[in-house]
Amino acid sequence: MGRSSLLCLAFGLRFFFFFRDQILEMFDHAYGSYMKYAYPADELMPLSCRGRVRGLEPNRGDVDDSLGKFSLTLIDTLDTLVLLNKFDEFEEAVKKTMRDVRLDNDVVVSVFETNIRVLGGLLGAHVMADHLRQRGDRMQWYRDELLHMAKDLGYRLLPAFNTTSGLPYPRVNLRYGVLNPLSRTGTESDTCTACAGTMILEFAALSRLSGDSVFEDHARKAMDVLWEKRQRGSDLVGTVINIHNGDWVRRDSGVVVHLVYFNHYIAIMKYISQPPLLLSVHMHNPTVSVRSWMDSLLAFFPGLQVLRGDLKPAIETHEMLYQVTKQHKFLPEAFTTEFRVHWGQHPLRPEFAESTYFLYKATGDPYYLKVGQSIVEKLNAHTRVPCGFAAVQDVRTGTHEDRMDSFFLAEMFKYLYLLFSEKSQLPFDIDDYVFTTEAHLLPVSLSTTRPPCLGNHTEDDLFTYSCPSTQTLFPNNPSFAKSIRDGYKYLTGVGRAHHTLPVRVKLVAEVTQSPEEEEEVVPHIVQLISPPFLGRTVLTAGPAKFGMDLTRQEHGVSQTVSEPYSACGPILNPEALQGHVAVALRGDCMFAAKARRLQEAGAVGVIFIDHREGSSSAETPLFQMVGDGATTDDITVPLVFLFSQEGAVLTSALQEHSNVDVLLLPKERQMGRDRPEKLNIRLRLTKKEQEEEEEGKDASTFQLLLEPGDGMIDERTPPADHCAASEEVRQP
Repeated sequence: MGRSSLLCLAFGLRFFFFFRDQILEMFDHAYGSYMKYAYPADELMPLSCRGRVRGLEPNRGDVDDSLGKFSLTLIDTLDTLVLLNKFDEFEEAVKKTMRDVRLDNDVVVSVFETNIRVLGGLLGAHVMADHLRQRGDRMQWYRDELLHMAKDLGYRLLPAFNTTSGLPYPRVNLRYGVLNPLSRTGTESDTCTACAGTMILEFAALSRLSGDSVFEDHARKAMDVLWEKRQRGSDLVGTVINIHNGDWVRRDSGVVVHLVYFNHYIAIMKYISQPPLLLSVHMHNPTVSVRSWMDSLLAFFPGLQVLRGDLKPAIETHEMLYQVTKQHKFLPEAFTTEFRVHWGQHPLRPEFAESTYFLYKATGDPYYLKVGQSIVEKLNAHTRVPCGFAAVQDVRTGTHEDRMDSFFLAEMFKYLYLLFSEKSQLPFDIDDYVFTTEAHLLPVSLSTTRPPCLGNHTEDDLFTYSCPSTQTLFPNNPSFAKSIRDGYKYLTGVGRAHHTLPVRVKLVAEVTQSPEEEEEVVPHIVQLISPPFLGRTVLTAGPAKFGMDLTRQEHGVSQTVSEPYSACGPILNPEALQGHVAVALRGDCMFAAKARRLQEAGAVGVIFIDHREGSSSAETPLFQMVGDGATTDDITVPLVFLFSQEGAVLTSALQEHSNVDVLLLPKERQMGRDRPEKLNIRLRLTKKEQEEEEEGKDASTFQLLLEPGDGMIDERTPPADHCAASEEVRQP
């Protein structure tokens, strides 16, 4: 080996060591902050430097369904500790889990999230503990306690499958199940495809590790039902399904669980994949796209394509995602086909790092190390705070959100550490394990139904026996990957003048403008006009692309809060909604679904409130609520959206004054801002005045007039030039 080769090798090793050590330091900062400031709470609030305990913090809607008072972050992180060679910390964390964690809490949790995070975490940790025990130098005291806890949790999730179709309820009470009168759940009728279909990996592993087949049987039945309900012509499935009758609620089809089925993968590549884009289409008319935007969770798909051996589209889509991160620092939760921000949040999701790792392992191309380097540097520069790492509330402003989800420790650090590590530096052979949805590690040996592909019998690497073999596709020639990437190098316009990417789709449903147009969001308001507010309290709101067009008319009525607050199940108080504007929390189901239920219950308008704690119109750009992929012509009531800080003002007013009169209207037409507006106020008469009125004597009435430019009237002592009596006021 020549001197130059040795120098290159030494530099490469230093590069690896530097970033691997940096990743370990970042993990220590995140995990140490959780243990110091949050444990035994489920999650860390990195800005507040305390733990998030469900019921003690403001409700965030469906996001909080992950929290079950079972030390979520600790369990989700257990097998990460082993992968990072932190054996002492792992042994101590297992003991804490056995000693402190309870699974019989009276709390309603998401079946899907509890399965992938907690059940998967317990199973992965058990596999790691058993591995260390068999090595003979650690965990000799371990007696499968984590597996017993996993089985206990599995039985607590099983009641969710008690439906006529076999598809699980989306939520379950850990103590009381679903149908028990004390469960506070079981009214839901819909669930997402992934929620019903991705139970199979953890439940099958639990059955095969414990010897009890009941878990795998239920999960397999649910998956079979989904596949049976597919559109036979296209082999696509929808995204939301009725758990009782199996009817599709939303027929838009995206990237979902059934990639195990070859036909469905072909359908995805035929209809949904339009390299480098992945666009949701209608399952019954797959030539029609139902969205003009993509969400960040699709970033896992290139990694999945690598595992299947379909590397060219994986490289294309990954490069598109990388260009988006170069433009916005992180992947926003959703972005348009023009790569503009649709939803600006970034909750430290790991899917892009996941696909980066798999592409590097498949191609050996150092380009993906540079991508990983950019991920590490941006996390440190833009999300690191004294008590951990904070989610980004909006990538356009860089503002933080007080959350550090458990998947950040469970997934992000796994993939980044593996990206910058050699096999010899890992405590076990990574190719002997499969990653679950939450990146928990389960032995490949648990699978007995899928033989390796013919003609790929080498045992050197996981990717040598994928279908087709990456040795054939990439015979030590990383430059081939570069030749694919170069076509998408300036996709978002970063680095040279932007050119529009042609998109060969027809936009329907909520999308009415062409993808080249960036629609202006017209600010709306919720103006509180009843006493004591008198129009002075004005809350900035976002509009909807469906429902009544408030730019054409003012709409003001009294309002009341709906039940349930999420409005995704049956409305329990329809009589209280008649003629009122309902208030509903964002999350659990689509805006359109909530609006339909509330409109059918008699509401004449809906105010949606963001479930993300701390969001505000001052820090987060407004957006327009969109439909659900189906026609929304049936929704005729006005709809507006408040961020959580503005929503807190409204709900506080409701709590104090019960019913509050409001106006929903465009901000430019705010009452009292540009012209005099009449404000009719009913004043309660004294007993003496009531008697005089009954005798036919003249009673006092007032008409208050807001002068141009005035936004308020002093309710304590209104000055004379703000008020004019419509009749002479009698003196006593």
